[in-house]
Amino acid sequence: MNRIQNKLSTNKKILSIYFSAGFPNLNDTKSLIENLEKNGVDMIEIGLPFSDPLADGPVIQASSTTALHNGMTSEFLFEQLTNIRETIEIPLVIMGYFNPILQFGIDNFIKKCAETGIDGLIIPDLPLEIYILEYKELFESHGIAMIFLITPQTSDERIRLIDANSNAFIYLVSTASVTGSRDSFDEIQMNYFERIANMNLKNPQIIGFGISNKTTFQQAIKRQKGAIIGSSFIQYISKNGIHSIENFINNIL
Repeated sequence: MNRIQNKLSTNKKILSIYFSAGFPNLNDTKSLIENLEKNGVDMIEIGLPFSDPLADGPVIQASSTTALHNGMTSEFLFEQLTNIRETIEIPLVIMGYFNPILQFGIDNFIKKCAETGIDGLIIPDLPLEIYILEYKELFESHGIAMIFLITPQTSDERIRLIDANSNAFIYLVSTASVTGSRDSFDEIQMNYFERIANMNLKNPQIIGFGISNKTTFQQAIKRQKGAIIGSSFIQYISKNGIHSIENFINNIL
């Protein structure tokens, strides 16, 4: 089992944190990862900045724009992650859009992920069918998990197809809108989480989009394995800096 599977095999509910690589400052990536692990985060989702992030809300879009202006690139991110496994044990996932990965060269990108200790990729605009036909063998040969998103509009048939072609977790998007914080989930969303849980999929689900506080985190983990927090964390480090995240994590767990 890889690091993601090992983490998911425990009884503990998962807290994953998302941040944009190169934000707030270009060289903050490693320090952020180390501080997050030290403060009890179970998994980290590293955002690869892109100029046209279709699924991202205004907070993440702004952090991605800042990171690009700071000079963040795929090449520099991999440089920052060199030797990261000397100090970090928890799973690391890169979330990025397909265009920058294609520009880098997908074979080279996957190899770099494996070399630096990245465990999985989330590529929201890479269709499942293209992945199966062209890239699944490449991912699997390097031990890199491909993590797919499902939404309230995803059919049961497609969810089961995603489940059959996944080997880590399924990213359960809480809403059909873009990323962003909310105070709580409504009954419709909670029923959606319950419906997916009752499908008895082989891969656990981790909920993202809208997790911002202890209330939404607890709602998300009621039937699912864990939750991902992005926008509210980015807002926090924008205001408080990257070395003061203990209170943020303590207020979630």
